[in-house]
Amino acid sequence: MSDNRRDFIKKTAALAAALSVSGGGMAEAAPLIAEETEKLENSAKPSQIKIAGQITPEPDDDTFAFYNQMGINQAVLWTNAKKSSGEYYGSRKKLFADHGINVYGFGNNDVHNQDKLVLNLPGRDEKIEEYKAHLRSLGKAGIGYTTYAHMGNGIWDSDVRGLARGGADARDFNVNAPNYGRWDDNRYHAPLSHGRQYTRDEIWANFKYFIQAVVRTAEENNVHIGIHPDDPPIPELAGVPRLFTSFEGYKHALDLANNSPSVGLCLCVGSWMEGGDKLGKDSVGMIDYFGKKKRLYKIHFRNIYSPLPHFVESFVDDGYTDMYTIMQALKRVDFDGVIIPDHIPKMAGGPTVGTAYTIGYMKALLNRVNAEV
Repeated sequence: MSDNRRDFIKKTAALAAALSVSGGGMAEAAPLIAEETEKLENSAKPSQIKIAGQITPEPDDDTFAFYNQMGINQAVLWTNAKKSSGEYYGSRKKLFADHGINVYGFGNNDVHNQDKLVLNLPGRDEKIEEYKAHLRSLGKAGIGYTTYAHMGNGIWDSDVRGLARGGADARDFNVNAPNYGRWDDNRYHAPLSHGRQYTRDEIWANFKYFIQAVVRTAEENNVHIGIHPDDPPIPELAGVPRLFTSFEGYKHALDLANNSPSVGLCLCVGSWMEGGDKLGKDSVGMIDYFGKKKRLYKIHFRNIYSPLPHFVESFVDDGYTDMYTIMQALKRVDFDGVIIPDHIPKMAGGPTVGTAYTIGYMKALLNRVNAEV
């Protein structure tokens, strides 16, 4: 008998005993027993968690061989506005399918982390139309997922390297050291990255304007939008408030999207760990809450050594979080999206070494979780 089944029997027996003492009957017990039964049935299901590679959309034969040899059959791709079209997305989907890999999601850097959208700069409406065209192109190609980040001045670094295990280069951010924001070729600096101080109400109004303009297009084209946390999750950087730095912020954002099933989370657990205990829920709590609501679409599976005020990205097995607890939580909520390796420290031997190391570790954790059912 499995531990899960023993636990179920113990709980229902204890419940029956308690109801007997209190004079309750099966009518009172039925909802609670049904809940325990559902938990048991979910724990016994084969895991639907899928490990994906974040792969170039222009792969060569060695790239396909690398992922095929690791047994990876899911991919997330990124491109830019120059190539964004239904024809291009469809051609990539067919190319990858011919090599045994499904394209789960496709991102477009030119409609992601855009200050025009976040700060209501000139050209905002044109950028929204560009985003809607991206969604329609995904729908045309039969690709059902894309990631979106609402950071007005990019991802921030402190540019100290060689801090990961064995002297490996890895990104760090220190609030008390020189730092800067970046996205594509843009660089942002304190004290005011865009020449003035923005209010939180402005940024929320801009998010509402954007998400309500695009959500119907997402629904019509069967595309899920996963919102990435702000990285780092600091309430404000260089005069620009950041919204996706708390559990309550995400709840409010989904409310503004009219609780559409097409809008949810791309939960980067590494970005979330950067906030420590200041974000309302930890990564496991976020998975439990949003996973049960089926609003988790993609997980960036990475680790860090310690939270703010100074974090350094670590190898997946070497940070302050036991990543097994993340995999357990994903199994517990019956997560059926993809998990990808992300922000991997640079290992000796070339870029594929760190990817292989990380995916191997992820596969071992997933196998362990499945074996425990």
